[in-house]
Amino acid sequence: MTTTADSDAGVVDSRSRIRESKEPMVADRRRKTSDFPWNEVLIVGVIAMLTAAFIGGGIGWKLGGDSSSAGSAPASTAASQRSASVAPAVAAGAHDFVQFGCGQCHGMDGSGGISPYVPALDTLGTSLTAPQLSSIIEHGAGVSANPTHPYMPIWHGIVSKRQISDLVSYIHAGLPAVEGATAPTVPANQGQVVQGQTLYVRYGCVNCHGPNGLGGVPNPASPDKTIPELSGSAFRAQFNTPQKIKDVIVSGSVLGHAPIVSMPHWGGILTSEQLDALVAYLATLQ
Repeated sequence: MTTTADSDAGVVDSRSRIRESKEPMVADRRRKTSDFPWNEVLIVGVIAMLTAAFIGGGIGWKLGGDSSSAGSAPASTAASQRSASVAPAVAAGAHDFVQFGCGQCHGMDGSGGISPYVPALDTLGTSLTAPQLSSIIEHGAGVSANPTHPYMPIWHGIVSKRQISDLVSYIHAGLPAVEGATAPTVPANQGQVVQGQTLYVRYGCVNCHGPNGLGGVPNPASPDKTIPELSGSAFRAQFNTPQKIKDVIVSGSVLGHAPIVSMPHWGGILTSEQLDALVAYLATLQ
């Protein structure tokens, strides 16, 4: 007959034997787990993922390449191709075309459409000889007293002989698109001053009147031998109201006889809003 104490002792002993029998298994399992080459598995897994990504990317690139070849090339590729196919003189002429605001009257691609009094260069320009184009750029053309009829300003003393030659090359090449030769974008909803400051550069005012309207550009054939500043007391004394400033921008001015640097005639080119923005910017230069 077995007593309760004996029974309890048997249960404890059985549990001890079971625990002892399991401990070697657990230890063996732990040993095997620690010995497993996890680093190797991790490296293999990473390599597998990178390989899959590379293959997937290659497939995507191939599909993208096939689809783009059916249409137009990506923008960066197209831009590189355009630049690679343009001669250095033509590229320089494209940048000069932007710098001196030519596109603001003749159209950025020379196709006109800005004013009926400003000819398109993609047709007229290619029909003129290099000496004819050079003379027009340097001495101007179509000077008019009518403030609604823009004229070609006189760039003598501002645009160099080399730049004129490059402009002629660009026009004779058909005014192709050149990477980076783009006019600055006028910011929207940033106020008149910011708009006017950008227009001051976009329309080439800075080339003659200097940064911040400080002047300093020589004009030997003019009475005072220089292009007037737009921030000094002399300018403010003569143009002491916003309307007077707008009037001279619209009508331009030609002093003496060509060749002489003239104020471009912006009538019919600049809008009323743009004129107000330029006046607002010039007011900050006082």
